[in-house]
Formats: sequence, structure tokens, C-alpha cells
Amino acid sequence: MKTIRVAAAIICDDMEEPTKIFATAKGYGEFKGQWEFPGGKIEAGESAQEALVREIMEELDTEIEVGAIIHTIEYDYPTFHLFMDCFLAKVKAGRLTLKEAQAARWLTRSELYEVQWLPADISLIKILENTLR
Repeated sequence: MKTIRVAAAIICDDMEEPTKIFATAKGYGEFKGQWEFPGGKIEAGESAQEALVREIMEELDTEIEVGAIIHTIEYDYPTFHLFMDCFLAKVKAGRLTLKEAQAARWLTRSELYEVQWLPADISLIKILENTLR
């Protein structure tokens, strides 16, 4: 089975004491309409953090500051194995402008289960419940 390495940004309002996180709904493909944390594939010769900065600029027209890694998810989809490094991040410059996603929301701790998460991303929600204030 093919392995795909990606990085995801848990964009929050404050990396020290986050109260809300930014999530997007996929705008295309098999999982269209399901929610995820923005990010994407790590290219050859690129660190996960570099990939995140590039992907968020491409997808959301925003420059981010990448913080600490909070979790690595491994998940088997039917056609590939996902290896996803998840980092806290915050907006450094720009406005979060949707270029690929069909929708976006800032979610508080009590709102984390109001959206339909992608199967791999749901495993991160329990961790975020303990991280968000």
C-alpha cells in the first residue's frame, strides 16, 4: 500500500492558550464536504514545517508561524496509508481566504463535534479537547 506523508496545521487563535481552531471542509474529491485541518503533501527535500508554510499560502493565501508538533497520525484509507504530522500554528500575515476548501469555521472546544471530520482527523479531536481552553 502506498504511503502519503502530509503535514496539517492546527491554526489557533493563540499557541500558548488556544481557545479556538480553524478547520476547513474539502472542496473536491471523494471526501468533499468533510472537515479537516488545512495542509498538504510534503515534497521531496522539504521539512514538514516548510510544507505547511507553502501549503497554507497556496490554499488560504496566508502566512503562518508553525509551532510545536502536537501529534502524528497514521491511518489506513482504502487505497493508501496516511502519515500526518500535526502542528500548532497561528496566522502571521494575511487573511484566511478559501482557495480550495468549500467552507471554513473557527471551532471552540464545545463545537469540535459539530462538523463531520475526515476519518484520520477525528483521532486528533480528543487531543484538542484537552488542549483548547
